[in-house]
Amino acid sequence: MMLMWQREQASQHEVSDVTRQAMHGLLSEQVRVDGEAEVRQLADALTNPLYYFDLDAIGALARAALRESDVEYVLVYDPQGRILHDGSGDIAAYGQPMGDALAKEVIAAPGPHTRAIGQVLDVSSPILVGDQRLGGVRIGYSMAGMARAEEQSMRGLRGRIDEVGRRNFVWLLLLCVALGAVGLAAAGLVQRVLVRPIKQLGDAAREIEVGNFTLPVPQTSRDDELGDLVRTFDRMRESVAKHDRDIRRVAYSDALTGLSNRLAFRESLDQRLRALQGAGRQLALLFADLDDFKRVNDTLGHEAGDEVLLQVAGRIDRAVKSIDGADAMVARFGGDEFVILLQAGDAEPDGDVRAMVTRLAKALVVDLGEPLILHGRQVFLGSSVGVALFPDDASSASLLMKNGDIAMYQAKVAGKNCYRFYSRTMDQAVERRMRMEHDLRGAWGRGELSLSYQPIFRTRDRVLVGAEALLRWNHPDDGAISPAVFIEVAEQSGLIESIGPEVMRAACQEAARWRTPDGAGEPPFVSVNVSPRQLRSTDLVQQIGTALHEAALSPERLHVELTETAVISDEANATALLARLRETGVRVWLDDFGTGYSSLSHLRRVQVDGLKIDRSFITDLLRDPDDLALTSAIIAMAHSMGITVVAEGVEKQGQYDLLRERDCDLVQGYWLGHPLTAAEFAKLAG
Repeated sequence: MMLMWQREQASQHEVSDVTRQAMHGLLSEQVRVDGEAEVRQLADALTNPLYYFDLDAIGALARAALRESDVEYVLVYDPQGRILHDGSGDIAAYGQPMGDALAKEVIAAPGPHTRAIGQVLDVSSPILVGDQRLGGVRIGYSMAGMARAEEQSMRGLRGRIDEVGRRNFVWLLLLCVALGAVGLAAAGLVQRVLVRPIKQLGDAAREIEVGNFTLPVPQTSRDDELGDLVRTFDRMRESVAKHDRDIRRVAYSDALTGLSNRLAFRESLDQRLRALQGAGRQLALLFADLDDFKRVNDTLGHEAGDEVLLQVAGRIDRAVKSIDGADAMVARFGGDEFVILLQAGDAEPDGDVRAMVTRLAKALVVDLGEPLILHGRQVFLGSSVGVALFPDDASSASLLMKNGDIAMYQAKVAGKNCYRFYSRTMDQAVERRMRMEHDLRGAWGRGELSLSYQPIFRTRDRVLVGAEALLRWNHPDDGAISPAVFIEVAEQSGLIESIGPEVMRAACQEAARWRTPDGAGEPPFVSVNVSPRQLRSTDLVQQIGTALHEAALSPERLHVELTETAVISDEANATALLARLRETGVRVWLDDFGTGYSSLSHLRRVQVDGLKIDRSFITDLLRDPDDLALTSAIIAMAHSMGITVVAEGVEKQGQYDLLRERDCDLVQGYWLGHPLTAAEFAKLAG
């Protein structure tokens, strides 16, 4: 009897242990596999936004991942491990190093990295362009929900197993007394009737451990505790199978639109490419990204943004269905990025794929450019569409998606609200940009970068009162490179964070040497441009204070210029930062006014000292009555708020005369004075 009891106990423990191990292993593996797939896909999606330092796109992707119920945190970081985005609205951690226990390990990892810490599974992946590391992305997945589901299922199973054990023990005692004479026969009977079903449950549990939920649990008509155990185990199997189906459904669909998500799309693309290898057939990939979508979220709120995405998803779906003979799949990759996979149907000639995708790209640009109706008001957006073809442009899924993304970014560069097909020249442009970024590193220390100074005059009497510091690059091989080109590269690559403080220091030191021009009353001020990336730096105020202290320059003689778009895109942070700057005595000017989405309410909240009317208004001042009216209105509005007005791009006397008549405070432009070297400007100042 003891032998049979021990074997039964062993079988019961085996069922319990194997079931727990199966559930834990299955659920843990599912979280790991799904997490690694999601991080890999997110890293691919972040490549171009990070390369171009498109912080809006980075934030949209990070927020989409962060909204998943089991995600604890999302971190996008640069090659040094400094946080670029965490999915939050204000990015309070921007520029701060990752300081957790895994940070060094993650940064040093050459490839994907997975490590469990307590109840969190940390999954990370580097983001690369060729051999160049742009940074990486980390996602922390909570294991708490999985542990609760596992414990709840096991609690019911253990109760049933204990009941069966107690009942079987009583039966064994009774059978031992009643059938003592036929002990061996009774033992065989008990072994077959009581122990065998439990061993069958153990076999079923091992199948569940490897993910096989289809194997039926042995059925029984018994109405005792053993029958209850079998039925409880079967219900647990169904529960685990349902949980697995739910995980897959969440993992493969977009919660907002119901479209396929990045993971489902990638798996489908991989399958289709495998089927097409060597078949001589084509497949097209379209990346559609909404233009200025962030403006909707910023001005109308995220609920309005979600409604816009739903309407856009509907329009894309209708546009795809309007293409006759197309076999298509639509997915949302997060944020405002939609991707379409397009093939010719089996009955269609394959040569029609390029014609089909051209019709679809045109239709998307037109349809998504039509106004959306949101809470009774019209909202105007556009779209930038990039197209890549298999096998012409790429032979692998990763490269095809990368090239489609590159084409989409080229559509944005081309002016937005258009489509572009991928071409090899786009790769060449990327290579040129990478070479420029490489050459720009250390250019200040090598003396290739220098400052020129554009004179700024008081309008009423044309007295010199200041200068704008302009960065110039004299490349040893390519000569003078346009600031419009290399400053954008410096901003997107993060090099501006090292160049910016050097520019500020040099400008302050030069301004400290300037004398007072005749009629000015005080030495000229210097205005220095601060980039959007510098504006997000937590130590910008300290950098400026250090530069002023080292140069012994009065704070009132330093004017900091920020673009209107940079301020409005992160108004809360900018407002606080600019208030701290103004407290030190530094003047704050809003550059390129009129090119963004500013309003009177923005100016009241941001509280700047001056604004510079964009040159696009000044250029047609003599020909376009609308530009003259707008310029006059800006001057009057600014003066009513105590804000100084500067007009830039003054290249004709007629423009100057009109500005003087309208009491514009300050002017600059080639008609008044070209940019000068430091020595030339010092001589001009007297």
